[in-house]
Amino acid sequence: MKTSFFAAAAFALLLCVSSFTAPGYKMGRLKYNGGGDWYGDRTALTNLIKFCNVNLKTNFQPDEEVVEVGSEELFNYPFVFMTGHGNVIFSDVEAKNLRRYLTGGGFLHIDDNYGFDKFIRPQMKKVFPELDFVELPVDYAIYHQKFNFPAGLPKIHEHDGKRPQGFGLIYKGRMVCFYTYECDLGNGWEDYGTYAGDSQDARLKALRMGANMIQYIFTK
Repeated sequence: MKTSFFAAAAFALLLCVSSFTAPGYKMGRLKYNGGGDWYGDRTALTNLIKFCNVNLKTNFQPDEEVVEVGSEELFNYPFVFMTGHGNVIFSDVEAKNLRRYLTGGGFLHIDDNYGFDKFIRPQMKKVFPELDFVELPVDYAIYHQKFNFPAGLPKIHEHDGKRPQGFGLIYKGRMVCFYTYECDLGNGWEDYGTYAGDSQDARLKALRMGANMIQYIFTK
């Protein structure tokens, strides 16, 4: 239920990173309407969970769970991942629910899996009409947690060859949504060899950046 999640989340924020002791935290994958492939990067979260549990000593359950935008179950997750290539539609009810989740302590990572940008930006405007995505500077804390990324967001897949950019939605001084563009962290989290041209170096960078994001969420 919503109340139990936020009680646990508030307590977790007081813990040092080396002791994420709250049992059974879950990572959620956001299911949305509109026809886009919300189910992409099928092995990504499982691998990120494993990497965080080993390297950050978190205690996430080993498998992701699917949660719908408008569901009350959304409030059971401290972190929710959203990806895709295609269309996204949030109803008014869904946008309101997502806003309540994010303003109440939840966190959303949106990962552009290529071609997502033109769809997701107007939908997030439904959620936060008063906010705009702002590009995070390279000295922003999310890039300097357990792993150091002095140049900011790493480039994992080429896409259009543009530079990778990390954007945030900042609500009352807290980043509630991290949007990774022209980077494709989720592809980098997948099983090695899923994509032609995969490299172990790029995969490790992606997993380390993902771990930084999780560490940032639980310490800010």
